[in-house]
Amino acid sequence: MLNKNVIDEINSKVSDILQNSPAKDIEKNVKVLLSGAFTRLDLVTRDEFDVQQEVLQRTREKLIILEGKVAELEDKLGLTEAQTPDVEVTGQTKET
Repeated sequence: MLNKNVIDEINSKVSDILQNSPAKDIEKNVKVLLSGAFTRLDLVTRDEFDVQQEVLQRTREKLIILEGKVAELEDKLGLTEAQTPDVEVTGQTKET
């Protein structure tokens, strides 16, 4: 097995070579280029995405609960789907 000091020395020399090579400048320029492109794409951060995903999940859960309550109320009133009045967003029936 190689001595730990030899491995550390090789690692150090490779890092020094990469630091002083044009590859480091190319990497930096590519990062700046990609950063500018991503900014123009109007992307959201992972944190913003996760927050919106949680909001959507809670909204789905509330919708399921409300659909159940509506079905329960319709059952209590004895309404079938064909008898349910068409209601607009204003809360008034279409006949009025």
